[in-house]
Amino acid sequence: MNILLSLSRAIDWINEQIGRIIMWLVLASVLISATNAIVRKVLSTSSNAWLEIQWYLFAAVFMLGVGYVLLHNAHVRIDFISSRLSKRTNAIIDIFGMVVFITPLSVILIKLSWPLFVNAWHSGEMSQNAGGLVRWPVYLLVPTGFAILLAQAVSELIKRVAFLTGHRSEPFSHIERKSEAEQLAEELAQEAQAHDHSTAKAQS
Repeated sequence: MNILLSLSRAIDWINEQIGRIIMWLVLASVLISATNAIVRKVLSTSSNAWLEIQWYLFAAVFMLGVGYVLLHNAHVRIDFISSRLSKRTNAIIDIFGMVVFITPLSVILIKLSWPLFVNAWHSGEMSQNAGGLVRWPVYLLVPTGFAILLAQAVSELIKRVAFLTGHRSEPFSHIERKSEAEQLAEELAQEAQAHDHSTAKAQS
């Protein structure tokens, strides 16, 4: 288990670095988008290459950031349900989801998307828009993104199993902080539950 946990830490470190790089990609995308808008309005001209760079960067942020999101436990959850379950139960549910859904889906999409990248690489496929960009980099994002997700799923599986077997005190590396609105909703729900309990007790 110690070897597996070392592997998990290595995967986590890689995705942490990818996440930091992605932050700069977001900034680059915003600056390019703003510059394109200004040039188009002021000079009445535009470039398909720069427009396509925007959505290349946008695609890179989402495809390369999936592992970072999973690492930080920031993916979509049904918080109303998961918050009421124990850590052990949530860990078991996570293991089921990663084994049954994330892992097979990632493997299938890597296999399906890799030939698209290879074909675009060999053919030198270009954008159909005048002055557009070569296509293979954006095709490569798909198998790369799902490979990153698959690797992080392996890391998360290791951590959940280690937690269930007593080798870790927490099932997550990062616990996403709840927003003020979520905290307020939980407090109101707890107050309502306490009120209902006291009312039922008084009636009995």
